[in-house]
Amino acid sequence: MPQGISLIVGLGNPGAEYADTRHNAGFRFLDTLAGHTGCSLRLESRFSGKAGKALIGDREVWLLAPQTFMNRSGEAVAKLAHYYKIPVKSILVAHDELDLPVGAARLKQGGGAGGHNGLSDMIDKLGSTDFLRLRIGIGRPATSEQVLSYVLKKAPSAEQKFIDAAIHEALIHLDEVIRGHLQKAMTSLHAYSKDGYNLPAHGHKKIPKQE
Repeated sequence: MPQGISLIVGLGNPGAEYADTRHNAGFRFLDTLAGHTGCSLRLESRFSGKAGKALIGDREVWLLAPQTFMNRSGEAVAKLAHYYKIPVKSILVAHDELDLPVGAARLKQGGGAGGHNGLSDMIDKLGSTDFLRLRIGIGRPATSEQVLSYVLKKAPSAEQKFIDAAIHEALIHLDEVIRGHLQKAMTSLHAYSKDGYNLPAHGHKKIPKQE
């Protein structure tokens, strides 16, 4: 039987000044998921983050938004995962991805940090790269010198619509991911977002309702 997912983490920076920045795409995904499932994320000081339990399909899953700032994200994830004895392979991390075009979303099992400070700290604190990633494309600026200011700024409204559409599509396939049917979810999601901006019309499908 597929192992499945027991913990979904959204990466971002806490605080109103960062709320709608590109770097907070992971938070945006988690907030959208929490709203859809009726899950309330409450500050849990023992986990250094906002956490709650959501029912996705027929499975209860922890949701976690670390409140330690991006470069210390692993601290919160490790605390909750160790407390509830959640294996690294049962963790899904949603994060912004410079190396994907705006409006693309990809699932990836394991791998390095790719220069992402949040992932780097998670790998360090968990002692493993084996967690699943949901990579939400934000595009890349013209030069590497612009990266920091780029990720900490809001995307133009036209781009944000594509990012939100990719988040929406990822949520449609989340139940498959939770149950461990990763290849099926990958095939559907990657076909949807393969062209970045050139998203197909079926991106407006409804997210399956929770019972």
